[in-house]
Amino acid sequence: MDNTAITTLYFLPLAFSLIYYLLRRSTNNRKNTTVLQDAIADKLTEPASLHPLINADKCVGCGSCVHACPENQVLGLIKGKAQLINPTHCIGHGCCKEACPMNAIELVFGTATRGVDIPHLQPNFETNVPGIFIAGELGGMGLIKNAITQGKQAVESIKRKINGQQQTDYDLIIVGAGPAGIAASLAAKKSNLRYLVLEQESLGGTVSHFPRGKIVMTAPTELPIVGKVHFRETSKEELMEFWKKIETDTDLNINYRDRVESVTALDQQASGYQVVSNESQYTTHALLLAIGRRGTPRKLGVPGEDLSKVVYRLDDPEQYKGKHVTVVGGGDSALEAALAISEQPGTTVTLSYRSDAFSRAKKKNRTRISAAGEEKKVAILFNSNVKNISKSEIEIEQDGQLLKLKNDAVIISAGGILPTPFLKQIGINVETKYGTN
Repeated sequence: MDNTAITTLYFLPLAFSLIYYLLRRSTNNRKNTTVLQDAIADKLTEPASLHPLINADKCVGCGSCVHACPENQVLGLIKGKAQLINPTHCIGHGCCKEACPMNAIELVFGTATRGVDIPHLQPNFETNVPGIFIAGELGGMGLIKNAITQGKQAVESIKRKINGQQQTDYDLIIVGAGPAGIAASLAAKKSNLRYLVLEQESLGGTVSHFPRGKIVMTAPTELPIVGKVHFRETSKEELMEFWKKIETDTDLNINYRDRVESVTALDQQASGYQVVSNESQYTTHALLLAIGRRGTPRKLGVPGEDLSKVVYRLDDPEQYKGKHVTVVGGGDSALEAALAISEQPGTTVTLSYRSDAFSRAKKKNRTRISAAGEEKKVAILFNSNVKNISKSEIEIEQDGQLLKLKNDAVIISAGGILPTPFLKQIGINVETKYGTN
């Protein structure tokens, strides 16, 4: 065999490999660019909380961060550089920073154009107000494993401050029954603290608001009393069943639909705080806020809103089978709720929105709801406002006309009131982060 043939046999596989690599890189570049352009068009460019800030000068385009991210299509390579292509899907895992060999990633809160309010915490999770602690999502750490760890560690810090005093109803009141709150309550129970959990809605915190079947990314951890938990990748339903079993098996002391309205310091003779809720009043030495950043659901303030048929999130579309349902709102949660319910047999769905277009929703949802409207699966009422809710009807004003519709259920998806004013009212220092850590 002559030298030319040997050279050809040697370099031909390399040439094919190079061509394949370049074609694949070009294809991925186009896909990632499309995802980023769609996010920009939908105005979904602001991450909710902790997220990566990538230094393009240091990035070598190795893709380690892309492969390390547990979420789908959050990071991508465009023109040989890593970019956050789906910002609102980033939930702050931080795996990208750990995977980057060039130290080109910094984890930050907020952006140059949108600040994120983060309470200032000491290393022991205590705020500037002595005896008041924060753990979990409210402090910027929304990951389940991190929230659990913080909940446990905060209780350890609180134990050292109590010193067996008995002048109050409780040693510790925990606000919120999400992952941080559950871990904290288990730690408090294990330490024989007199504790109480106040939860304005239901067990599970933010996770309970996820859509059915959503995959919850988490990691192995350890819970007080329960022991090691080998989480990997589980669904919302599986995780909720897990929390409920823990609550039952350990007999956790949780008051549901007990919303905290004010917190005031006790006099000097009895150090601690008075906590006033919509249900009762309590006194406690220490307070742990394990609430989410979603805040309290925003209400319409109309007659009949306190009826049991009115809810503020969609749990199970099947429960509305054969019913007349009104969904209020124009964001993704409202559109997704209306679409999911419209698929149920015998259901009539009305979507009421105060503006003239769904400008806050993703393009995909806008397209789907438009098609559902054209197919008469959903009656869309733009420029409309709910005026009254009764047992069997709902009154909606649209363009000066009052419409009376049959109604069995109302889902209000009007967003939430962030807890920042509540924190400031207590005296907790809050810093607005604009792309900083």
